[in-house]
Amino acid sequence: MAEIVLGDLSQVRIFDILKPLLIEKKTGKVAFRGREEGEIYLELGNISHAKTTNSVGEYAFFTIMEWKAGKIVFEPEIFPNERTISTPTEQLLLNWSYRKQEWEKIREVVPSANLIFRLALQKNEGEKNINSDQWNVLALSNGTRSLAEIGKTLQWDEYKVLRTVYQLVRMGLLEKGEIHKPAKKRPVGDNFFQTVENELKRTMGPVAPFILEDKLIDFGETKDSLSQEQALSFVESLGDEIPNMQKAKEFVRVVKELLSLGK
Repeated sequence: MAEIVLGDLSQVRIFDILKPLLIEKKTGKVAFRGREEGEIYLELGNISHAKTTNSVGEYAFFTIMEWKAGKIVFEPEIFPNERTISTPTEQLLLNWSYRKQEWEKIREVVPSANLIFRLALQKNEGEKNINSDQWNVLALSNGTRSLAEIGKTLQWDEYKVLRTVYQLVRMGLLEKGEIHKPAKKRPVGDNFFQTVENELKRTMGPVAPFILEDKLIDFGETKDSLSQEQALSFVESLGDEIPNMQKAKEFVRVVKELLSLGK
């Protein structure tokens, strides 16, 4: 059967797409296409398999559920070649809900992987027991590496890095360090954000302002603090949020021309 377009993640939540398929006990493949690609397989309304470029099973399912960009299509009556999820679907969704709540707590303490953390001075002599993952993060937290760089070194996904740092902050072993930036920052021009937002709206519609604000949080900046030195990477990072690769390239090209970035 022909595939059915279910929507775009920039405009709808994944769970809202999956819910009717689960309720109606559908069988088939839910495919996610864009900057990141993945698949979730349903059999009579039960989730039996999930995969991304780098993972399979429950971990792949949780990873996909965090995506906020990409087109979603459904191919009915397609069965998986393997079944990597044995957890009952109801429990799987509960596990995802708990993880989502945990994410929210983590983000309050560690809002971005672009932040830098360092060892905290110990104010008491109490013994602290740490596991190997926590030790690895402590060993790399020298006050100059960002959490993204630590994750790359350890080959961890963002969730695992931020979760481990969150635990270490709560234990009093890590504290937020200073992000090393140029002493004299040249702010972006007055028309920068208006130009960027207008062009992003042409491609992504009314969600553009929200995507722009989320990206500022990722950068650890505000509209008043983003510098000219960061402008090009900021625009290119916004382009990564556009599911269509051709439209993403065109967005970056047009904005660079309008603002004369990278020259």
